[in-house]
Amino acid sequence: MAIGAKDKIDALLVKKYQGLKVDNPVVQSSMVDPQKMLDAMNDFAMVQMNALNIQQQLKTTCIKAISLNIQYRKSKHIKIKKPAQALK
Repeated sequence: MAIGAKDKIDALLVKKYQGLKVDNPVVQSSMVDPQKMLDAMNDFAMVQMNALNIQQQLKTTCIKAISLNIQYRKSKHIKIKKPAQALK
């Protein structure tokens, strides 16, 4: 198992770029502070969790309000079967 170019195109690319050195100092200076990023992610997660809790509380409140407002009515045309002994 060899490391390196597998065909002519790869060999030409390696030959072309082997002398170049890549140095990008802009990345380090523009990088966001990791602690600030973690704090922002934590804040976002807390907001989402609070929104879910509020949504659940609202759902529970609506269910209670609807269930307390339901009025059950008897139907006028209910047929009740009487036991055979009561008919005698």
